[in-house]
Amino acid sequence: QVQLVESGGGLVQAGGSLRLSCAASGSFFSINSMGWYRQAPEKQRELVALINRNGMTTYVDSVKGRFTISRDSAKNTAYLQMNSLKPEDTAVYYCNVVVRAPTSGYEYLEHWGQGTLVTVSS
Repeated sequence: QVQLVESGGGLVQAGGSLRLSCAASGSFFSINSMGWYRQAPEKQRELVALINRNGMTTYVDSVKGRFTISRDSAKNTAYLQMNSLKPEDTAVYYCNVVVRAPTSGYEYLEHWGQGTLVTVSS
């Protein structure tokens, strides 16, 4: 199995910054992608940012220019730097990791972190 340790959430005022981290450990052949989804009250879970195995990044339009996702491959860790936070960024942020299994089929397996709460006050 794969374990994800997610941290970095908290309470900040609008305009502030937070840095989320997600560290993957356990049994896998390789990591295909790491990213964060968020879910605000009464809203659908949405992809916030993703970085794939080649370092290519994807962002939801609402965070472009404010959030930056990066990774430290040696540590199997991804980081989400969140700047210029807005109240509408308030949500539980869930790390998502897609790995290739260490077994002979190398199938893709998806894992979720426990979530970390980001609250941005106005």
